[in-house]
Amino acid sequence: MALTKQIMGTSLMDKSQFVSSSSKLFLSQNQFLVRPSLVPSQRRREHLRKANWNIVAAISEDLVKIVPVFSAEKPVKFKVRAVVTVRNKIKEDFKETISKHVDALTDKIGRNVALELISTEIDPRTKAPKKSSEGVLKDWSKKSNLKAERVNYTAEFMVDSNFGIPGAITVTNKHQKEFFLETITLEGFACGPLHFPVNSWMQSKKDHPEKRIVFCNKPYLPNQTPEGLRELRQKELKILRGDGSGVRKLSDRIYDYALYNDLGNPDKGTDLARPTVGGQKFPYPRRCRTGRLPTDTDMSAESRVEKPLPMYVPRDEQFEESKMDTFSFGRLKGVLHNLIPSLKSSFKGDKDFRVFGDIDSLYSEGILLKLGLQDELLKKLPLPNMVSKFQDYNQGILKYDTPKILSKDKLAWLRDDEFARQAVAGVNPSSIERLKVFPPVSKLDPEIYGPLESALKEEHITPNIHGMTVQQALDENKLYIVDYHDVYLPFLDRINALDGRKAYATRTLYFLTPNGALKPIAIELSLPNSGPSSRSKRVLTPATDATSNWMWQLAKAHVCANDAGVHQLVHHWLRTHATLEPFILAAHRQLSAMHPIYKLLDPHMRYTLEINALARQILINADGVIESCFTPGRYAMEISSSAYKNWRFDRESLPADLVQRGMAVPDPTQPHGVRLVLEDYPYGSDGLLIWGAIENWVRTYVHHYYPDSSLIRNDRELQNWYSESINVGHADLRHENWWPSLSSADDLVSILSTLIWLASAQHAALNFGQYPYGGYVPNRPPLMRRLVPEENDPEYASFISDPQKYFLSSLPSVLQAIKYMAVVDILSTHSPDEEYLGERQQPSTWSGDAEIVEAFYKFSAEMMEIEKEIERRNSDPNLKHRCGAGVLPYELLAPSSEPGITCRGVPNSVSI
Repeated sequence: MALTKQIMGTSLMDKSQFVSSSSKLFLSQNQFLVRPSLVPSQRRREHLRKANWNIVAAISEDLVKIVPVFSAEKPVKFKVRAVVTVRNKIKEDFKETISKHVDALTDKIGRNVALELISTEIDPRTKAPKKSSEGVLKDWSKKSNLKAERVNYTAEFMVDSNFGIPGAITVTNKHQKEFFLETITLEGFACGPLHFPVNSWMQSKKDHPEKRIVFCNKPYLPNQTPEGLRELRQKELKILRGDGSGVRKLSDRIYDYALYNDLGNPDKGTDLARPTVGGQKFPYPRRCRTGRLPTDTDMSAESRVEKPLPMYVPRDEQFEESKMDTFSFGRLKGVLHNLIPSLKSSFKGDKDFRVFGDIDSLYSEGILLKLGLQDELLKKLPLPNMVSKFQDYNQGILKYDTPKILSKDKLAWLRDDEFARQAVAGVNPSSIERLKVFPPVSKLDPEIYGPLESALKEEHITPNIHGMTVQQALDENKLYIVDYHDVYLPFLDRINALDGRKAYATRTLYFLTPNGALKPIAIELSLPNSGPSSRSKRVLTPATDATSNWMWQLAKAHVCANDAGVHQLVHHWLRTHATLEPFILAAHRQLSAMHPIYKLLDPHMRYTLEINALARQILINADGVIESCFTPGRYAMEISSSAYKNWRFDRESLPADLVQRGMAVPDPTQPHGVRLVLEDYPYGSDGLLIWGAIENWVRTYVHHYYPDSSLIRNDRELQNWYSESINVGHADLRHENWWPSLSSADDLVSILSTLIWLASAQHAALNFGQYPYGGYVPNRPPLMRRLVPEENDPEYASFISDPQKYFLSSLPSVLQAIKYMAVVDILSTHSPDEEYLGERQQPSTWSGDAEIVEAFYKFSAEMMEIEKEIERRNSDPNLKHRCGAGVLPYELLAPSSEPGITCRGVPNSVSI
C-alpha cells in the first residue's frame, strides 16, 4: 500500500475518507474529488452518489504491482488502465437489438472500440503529441446483455515513464451501432486518477471515419493549452463548425446558423405559406441549420420534416431517453396525434362549453365521456387492443390533472385580487410596469395608426384609489400598468379578420391598496380607428351591478388572452428560447470543451436546441399549436419579430429589466444594486435572490481564470464566441450600440450571469406555471372568440338573456381548449432526468480544478438556503400576493422539484 500511495497519490481504495461528512478527498494537492458536507439536501447527496460511484473505479491491486519505480536515466514501459462508463439504452427497437448482437459477435474478431491516450507533451523526435499504444475495451461481448443503466468496461495501455500526463483520448468505434460514452477514468499515473467527462454519443467509424477526441477535465485558456493538445483543440472545433454545406444527418455533430424559413409548408397550399423570419423585413435571431432542400413551390423556404420524423439537431443535443419519453408519450401525443382527428370527424362543427361544469368534468370524467363520444369512437377502432388503448387514454392520458389554480379556492379566478396577484406572481410576471405618466402614451406612429390618445381619464380611476389624486398615486408609486396597446394594435385588423378570433389591444391599470395588495381599477379596450369611432376605444371599471359584473369578467378575459399571447411569443419563446440559441451555437463552434467558460455554460445549454427544433416542428409552425390556440393566429411570429426589434441584451439581466419597467430603482446600498418599488413582488424578490447567487458564483469563476482583464481581451476563443453570437447569431441587430463590450472581468461576469439567468430562473418562472394557471381555461384563455358587447350590438340581447352562455362561447372551443391544455400540460412537466440549478453531471469531476468544484458546492448550498427563504416568505401573512386564504404560494423560483407538474423547480437550462 505504501508503494500504491507513492505512485498513485491518494488512494481511492481508502473509502473511510468518505465516512465523515466534513472530510475532503484529494487526488493530489490541487485535484479535489468530493466534499459531501457541502451538498445540503438528501436529493443532492443521492445525485452525487449516482454520478460519482458509477464513474470512479477502485484502483486495481494487480495494476499497482506491475508499475515499476521509474529510473531517471532510462524510460521504462508500464501499464495503465482506463475505466470506461457506457450508458445503455433502456428501450431498443428491433433494428437496434440486432445491431447490438452483431456488435457483440464481431467485437471478438477486431471490430471493437479502441482508445488511444494523447499526452500533453510533444515528442521531441516526431514533433507530434506523444501517444500510447492502442487499448481495446474488454468484455464488450460478455457484457452486451447486461440490463444495467451503466456498464463499466476497461482498457489497458502500455506507456513510457516519460509519457507525461494524458490530456486527451481518441475513441474509435468499429461497431455498427453508436453508444453513449459517459466518462473515462485513467488509473496508473503518479498524479492519481485522471477524469474525462465525455457525455457524448460515439458514432460508428463507418458513418464518421474521424477518431473522436475527448479531453481531460482540466480547463485551459487557449494560450495556456499544453503543446501536445493545441492541434487537437483546433481540430475538434473545426469539426464542430462544419463547412456550411450539405444536408445534415441525425448522427452529425455540426453547429451552424440559418434563418427561420421552415415554419410554413407552401407545397401543401398557400394558406400554409409563411414569411421567412430573420432578415431585414422580419428581424429575428438565427436558429440551428439543418441544410434541408428547399420546397418545390418556394426556393427560399426550407422543406419541412413533420412528426413523427425527427428534426436535425447535433446528436449530443437530442433528448435522452427519459426526457423523450416524457415529451413523446404524454398527453401531447395522446391528444394531438390520436384524439383530435377523430373528434373532428365526429363533430358537426366545433362545440362550445355549455356550462362551467363541462370544464370541471375534464378533470373528473375525461374528454371522451364528457363529450359523449366514447362509444362512438370505440366503434370506429378496428382492433380490440386499440379499444383498450383508448380506454386507457380516457382513464389516464385524457383525464386532466386538476390545475393548481383550482386547488385551494375553486372560484379564486373570478376575484379581482387574484387577477391582480397573477400579474406579479403568476405565469407572466414580466409585463407589469410602474405607471410613470397618466394617461399612458403610445409609441406608435399616428400617421399610420391614427390618433393614439388613451381613453383613460382621471374620472375612471379616482373612485378606486382611496381618496388620492392621480398625481399623488403616481408620486407614491401606487399605480401600475400592463400595457399591450402597442403590441397588438398594428395587427388587430388582420387578427379580427381570422375565423373565430376577436381581440382588443388592452391596457390594465392596477392600484396598490393600503394592505399591500394590488387591485385592478380600469381596463382600456382598443380597436383600430378604421372601425366605427364609437368602438375604437372604451374603458371598463370594476362592477357595480350584475350586467357590469359580466362585462368586467369579459374584459378581464380579453386582458388574459392578450397576456397569454405576449407571454408565449415574447417573454417565453423569444426572450428565453430563441435569443439564447445563437449564444449556444457559437459556444459549441468557438469555445473548446477545454475552455473554462464552456465548462461553466455547458449545463445551461442542455436540450435547448432540441426543444427549439421541436417548437419549429409543432408549436410555432404554420397551423401549429400557437397559431391554432392563441390570439395572434397566423401572425404570431410576426408579432414575435416585431418585439425582437425592441429587444436589448443589455436589459435582460433581472436588475436591468426591473429598473427598465420601473419595478425597481437603482440603490447601491442593496446587495443587487436595486431596490424593489413594489415590495410584495414575488417574482422580483425571489428572482433577486437567485440572480445574486448566480452572479456571485460567476464572479468567483471568472476571477479565478481571468485575474487580469488583459487575459479576456487576448482570449481569442472567448472573443470569437461573443463576436459570432452578435454578428452572426443576432445579425439583424449587430449594429446596435447597446451591445455590451467584452474587455474586462466585470463585462464577462455580467454577460455570463445574464445568459445563465435567462436559461435557468427566467425560463422557469415563465414556463412551469403554464398548466397550473392556464390548465383552467377561464382563468387564462389563450384566445377570445367574441368582443365585449355594447348596447347597440345585435348580440347584446343574447348577452343579457344568458351572460354565462355568452361568456363561455367567447372562450376557446372545446377542441381548442383540450389541444391547448394538452400542450401546456407537457410544457409544464419536469422530466425524471432534469438537472436543477446547483446540480450538474459528474458534480465532483466536471472540472479538474479543486477551488472551482469547492465554489460550485457553495453555490449549490446557497440554492438550498434560497429555497428555505422562499418557504419562509410563503408563510408570511404580510405578503398578500403569496400568502392568505386560498392564495397559492409562489414557488416557481424554488430551485428544486420532483418530476411531473409541480409549479416549482429551476432547471439549469431551457429544456422544455
